Amino acid sequence: MPVVMAAMLLTGLIVVLTNYLGILPGDQQNSYLLVGLALITSGFILATTYR
Repeated sequence: MPVVMAAMLLTGLIVVLTNYLGILPGDQQNSYLLVGLALITSGFILATTYR
C-alpha cells in the first residue's frame, strides 16, 4: 500500500510538472493537469486511510 501511495503521488507530481514545462505531447492541456491532480488526490486519500 505505501508503494502504491508513493507511486501515485510521484506520478501525479511528474505529470503536473511536465505539463507546465510543455514536455507532454499537445503542449499544455487541462486534461493532463486534471489527471495529475487526480493522482495526487488519490495518493493523499490512500495516505490518510492507510493503517
